[in-house]
Amino acid sequence: MILGTALALAACSAPGGTATASTAASTGSATFAGGSPTCGTSPVTLSTYIETGFPLPKNLTDEFTKQYPNVTFKIREDQFAVITQNAPRVLVDDPPDLMRLPQVSGLVKDGLLLNLDPYAKAFGWDKWPASQLEQMRVDADGRRGDGPLYAMGLNFSMTGVFYNKDLAAKFGMTEAPKTLDDLDAALKKAKDAGITPIVQFNGGATGGLAFPLQGLMASYGDASAINAWIYQKSGATIDTPTNLQAAQHLQQWISSGYFASDVNSIDYATMMSRFIDGKSAFIFDGDWESGNLDQKMPGKVGFFLMPPAQAGGKFGAMSAPLTYGISAKAKHADCAAFFLNWVATNQQARTIDVQVGGSHPMGPADAFMPAVDKNTVTGQTLAAGAQIGADNGAMDFIANATGAIYAKSWTPNLQKLVAGQIDAKGLLTAVQADYKTQIGS
Repeated sequence: MILGTALALAACSAPGGTATASTAASTGSATFAGGSPTCGTSPVTLSTYIETGFPLPKNLTDEFTKQYPNVTFKIREDQFAVITQNAPRVLVDDPPDLMRLPQVSGLVKDGLLLNLDPYAKAFGWDKWPASQLEQMRVDADGRRGDGPLYAMGLNFSMTGVFYNKDLAAKFGMTEAPKTLDDLDAALKKAKDAGITPIVQFNGGATGGLAFPLQGLMASYGDASAINAWIYQKSGATIDTPTNLQAAQHLQQWISSGYFASDVNSIDYATMMSRFIDGKSAFIFDGDWESGNLDQKMPGKVGFFLMPPAQAGGKFGAMSAPLTYGISAKAKHADCAAFFLNWVATNQQARTIDVQVGGSHPMGPADAFMPAVDKNTVTGQTLAAGAQIGADNGAMDFIANATGAIYAKSWTPNLQKLVAGQIDAKGLLTAVQADYKTQIGS
């Protein structure tokens, strides 16, 4: 839902760090008492709206309260599908201090998020590698990638393929696939062995087939072209020859019976429970599950990036911050920003990010990193992230191109692809048409 009337952004204060410039939200020129924002020493309750089913945010807030006992968190949880659909209304009717965000550009256009440039300057975020923050910048035309900063990440998340090592051994897969042909062969062997090759969520408002589809797009094409579409660059289209190859490859997997037969009714939690229970060989998912899988299936899970179409090609992956923003009407904006900075710079917080979240923390390039066993799933996903960085193959998520594209276009059209109601070409044509309507071109 896009609101027709934009709300004015305003600089909000909290104990210990008052923004003195009333135009700070639009100019990034605020100054703070004492030199930088803090949570002060008076009692503060940060209202926080998070995604249910993931322990990282709660682990971080618990640790923060241990270190800063005057700060407590009032936490509301919802599934990401609900947050995606209801974010604008929540930010108008009951704005939290901190909120897990879907795609941000629509929220920025409607004036619902606080400009974080004053905090970036105060805390030195503008000195971090620029690529960490560009996905959360929005310009005056509502395009992402440039302009003021409107969100921050709890970490960098990345997607790929998890596999059950015990099941893989049963159908003869002894190492991660090096090409798409290798992966195709493994999927066929799993099915022939009576094992469900892939259990993937694709029910409800968030279609999980977007994960393997985008991985296939990276295998066949150029990550920068996909990012140009996501960032709404002039003339960009998702309906390209290489993306058609990717969509046709996904359709081939569907028609070959490589996904669970009830894929269109499987939600995220069901996908995870089936995989953990050993009912499928593969899932396409993100490194945010690495810590969970290291605990639930120690030593039994491997991870690899979607392999290239040809041997020697580059690997690509979705890589995006676990995005949180501060409401334009937040009561404790300074304290919320202080918390986000703490997550990126405190050693214990960064350890939680890695051990619980399974992902690389935000922050300076030379910041502390905890030691990780390279043989764990977390170790594998961190190594894969380094490979993506070396290949310059990182992409934002195709679901982030507009505020409505995931729930209103990708998901229903991917469900239609599974149901045989459209083909690969029809999928891309429909999504591109919805995209053009949503960005007003």
